[in-house]
Amino acid sequence: MAETEKSDLNRQCSDIQVAELVELQTTAEENAKLLRKIDLTLMPVMCACYMLQLLDKLTLNFSSQLGLTQDLNLHGSQYSWTSSIFYFGYLVWTWPSSWLVVRLPLGKYLTGTVLVWGGILMCHGACNNFGGFMAVRFLLGAAEAAVAPGFALIVSMFYRRDEQPLRQGIWFAGNCIANIIGGLISYGIGNIDSSLATWRVLFLILGGVTVAFSAVLWAFLPDSPIKARFLNERERKLSVLRTLQETFSAMDENDFQTYQVWEALRDPQAWLLALYTFSVSICNGGITTFNSLLIDGFGFGSLQTLLLQIPMGGCQLAFLAIVSITASVTKTSRLFLMACGCLLSLVGMLLIYKLNHADAYGRLGGTYLAAVFASNTPMSLSLIASNVGGFTKRSTVNAMLFVAYSTGNIVGPQLYLSLEAPVYTDFVWGFSF
Repeated sequence: MAETEKSDLNRQCSDIQVAELVELQTTAEENAKLLRKIDLTLMPVMCACYMLQLLDKLTLNFSSQLGLTQDLNLHGSQYSWTSSIFYFGYLVWTWPSSWLVVRLPLGKYLTGTVLVWGGILMCHGACNNFGGFMAVRFLLGAAEAAVAPGFALIVSMFYRRDEQPLRQGIWFAGNCIANIIGGLISYGIGNIDSSLATWRVLFLILGGVTVAFSAVLWAFLPDSPIKARFLNERERKLSVLRTLQETFSAMDENDFQTYQVWEALRDPQAWLLALYTFSVSICNGGITTFNSLLIDGFGFGSLQTLLLQIPMGGCQLAFLAIVSITASVTKTSRLFLMACGCLLSLVGMLLIYKLNHADAYGRLGGTYLAAVFASNTPMSLSLIASNVGGFTKRSTVNAMLFVAYSTGNIVGPQLYLSLEAPVYTDFVWGFSF
């Protein structure tokens, strides 16, 4: 890592020279004003975009209560595979995307992927069989592969190390918000009296909203601090200087360094973080796909099941806020907080497994608790953003993380065996891994 940092220190940006930056004088008040401006511009659009990403993923989960499995005649493990194939697409595109985020203007590249994935999501509503649905699921996974690692890189370019955990948590909060409003949206659409199947309407509406939102990203998501249109010339220089003093990440762009790839692949800490990500992603893949069917199996009705998923998002949001704030004010606490999240999730899974099947609300509470592990994702990303020097190495480690994420999410849905429906008890053993 030291070798990477040394290389970064020797680099200069074509737009702003290092000598020009170090001569800048600023005050604490000016720096605080700049930070607020960056926060108020980046955090809302990143949070909203990530909310749409998870909301679009959850359409499969919600659609299972709106007639999708019956209309497409899904049987056996086919429903599980419609989830797993999404992450095959994610996996295939993760490595090419890690190269493209270095070679292409980052903000524009991410905007393009959002536009494409919104269009693909709308195509889900036109599917009439298992094969066609599998094809669009694969393409959707590929289109969504760039967003989370891209956002992590943006945070590393605009924020200092001590500022990053909270900001990673803020944009990731879109994940929790999607769980809260997704149930409401699906419930409302489920009550629509339409000649078109309600699950098709759900895909069309959410896909259309995502396509429209890509215009917002185009306007507000920058490629780097140097090119941020919402900042004036002095603010751009100060923004670069803020992170330049730590990692030079704001100036390290559009230059793919092969030696940094090999540094990342030889780093044991990167591999340990990838193994951890694989483990928790097994749980994520199952919950995001089968949560509706699991709650329905507790004895609740189809539309009621959609509403009962709202508190899960609230639990995730509350725990994420606690973790992000604690990590921001208490140094070296991130790994401990991640361990706490895993333990709480394990307790929730054991409640689902051990409580009597007649105790529907107790097991429902277990599903809410089981989902708090989601707060660990922004902590993992902030560890990379804070501790990995070099834009190429950082993007490579991010790619390793999301390869592990994809693989775990492929495995997760396969642990829900159709012969165990609707209770799916044995999934706990795999998730406890």
